[in-house]
Amino acid sequence: MIPALLSIIIAFSIMATAVGNIVFSNIFVSSNLVKSEQTFNIAEAGINYYMWHLDYNSTDYEDGQTNITQDPNLGYGPFVHQYIDQNNVDEGTFTLWIKPPVVNGSTIVTVTSIGQLNGDKQTRTIQAQIGSPSFASFGVASDSALWFGNTETADGPIFSNQGVRMDGPNTSTVTSANSTYVPSYSLGGDGVTSEPGVWCSTTVTSPVDCSTRSKSSWIYPASNIDFNQVNNSLCNLKKIALANNSATSSISTQSNACTQTPNTMTSSYLPSRSFYSDQRRGYLIELNSNDTYNLYDVNNENDTLTPYTSALGLSLVSSNIPIPSSGVIFAEDNIWVISNPTFGGRVTIAAGRMTASSTFSEADISIAGPLIYNAKDGSDAIGLVAQNSVRLEPYAPPASGAFNFEVDGALMAINGNVWYPGVYRNNPYQCTRGWTAADQQFLFYGSVATRQTWTWTWLDGPYPCGDAAYDPVNGYISGIENNTTQYDYNLEFNPPPHYPDISGNSILNWREILTRP
Repeated sequence: MIPALLSIIIAFSIMATAVGNIVFSNIFVSSNLVKSEQTFNIAEAGINYYMWHLDYNSTDYEDGQTNITQDPNLGYGPFVHQYIDQNNVDEGTFTLWIKPPVVNGSTIVTVTSIGQLNGDKQTRTIQAQIGSPSFASFGVASDSALWFGNTETADGPIFSNQGVRMDGPNTSTVTSANSTYVPSYSLGGDGVTSEPGVWCSTTVTSPVDCSTRSKSSWIYPASNIDFNQVNNSLCNLKKIALANNSATSSISTQSNACTQTPNTMTSSYLPSRSFYSDQRRGYLIELNSNDTYNLYDVNNENDTLTPYTSALGLSLVSSNIPIPSSGVIFAEDNIWVISNPTFGGRVTIAAGRMTASSTFSEADISIAGPLIYNAKDGSDAIGLVAQNSVRLEPYAPPASGAFNFEVDGALMAINGNVWYPGVYRNNPYQCTRGWTAADQQFLFYGSVATRQTWTWTWLDGPYPCGDAAYDPVNGYISGIENNTTQYDYNLEFNPPPHYPDISGNSILNWREILTRP
């Protein structure tokens, strides 16, 4: 019996040792998992800390320190902080590297945070992009109702604080702040009937059938966008333009900088040259392909004529002016803009009469012809920020014949509209030109933000109306009937320089880096 008993004891010893090893291994693994999660949480705390830091100082990329060396890949650092938990226990450290925005005027900061527990060699690393979403984050964003007709394709996120009639195809989300609204006749309703926040007409069957189309990307109600905060954006752009040149920089720091109207002209600041009620005078900015612009005085406008060289009374001021280092050009007057023939560079052009007493005297920005990038890879960007409206003028497209007319840019109307006007400024009783042929196409590539109306076309009715073109299905039309609004997705993270933001800082995207930098 002794050999049998010894065999049993040996067998149980082997089994006990194996079970002990498994238990010990599980305890070791569980302990490491807990430490790993704690280390990850510490790294995440570093990201949250610097997002808070940027809320209070949006241009501090050195964690409140000075004369810090910069790593070419990671940015400024390393900045080591103790991590104290809610029980006031010192658990470890997070080490930060801060990389400033790589594009002029962008708000996007790349933060790398390395977490580590006290007494432990294990680290975990998180990298996040922190920034303020701009109004260029939308294909179209409006404080008013929107209507996409069945000949209009909507690309990119669409948002309205009122409601959206979406008869054409959409490629991204369509969002309304309201669950229901009453659209006016000019925006697809009858002014009486309540419609869902996002809807389409059941009479529309092509190119998408309203009754059978997918509506899963239609979101309503949702939180609204506060357009009131944009009012300060024009003042900020003016200060940036004034600060960019030594001749005006001293004004930019004064408390009344935005209401001062210096007569000094620089490459970034253009003084007023017209009366407040005069919308036919100002400046023409012709954007060149080599990051420069040509500047003209606009002395008169007759928008019933075409092309812009006939419609505008022009006199050359200067040629090949370098785009300012800040990327911002501010005019205390109306602006007309065109590319020559394309634009290479990044610029935000703003127009505002900062002492204007009413919307009738606020400055406009007019697109006088094609406005096209050298490349659509994010390296080129045009921002147009108008105190009142951004207008696609009737003389901008070719007068007749087949064409593929294009406008690239992020357009913002702070108090007015982004539109093709339905009547001439020179003759408000006459409908503007219309184009209805299938080979007359308009591509808008960029982003739109507007306080009021956005449209490239007007339905003028069944009877002749000035220069409107006849469509046998829809009647007389002003504007380019066949148009596509294509969102420039490069603008989501790289808007034009200092383009107005929607809200405070947030984490735009993040990822864990599996190896320590």
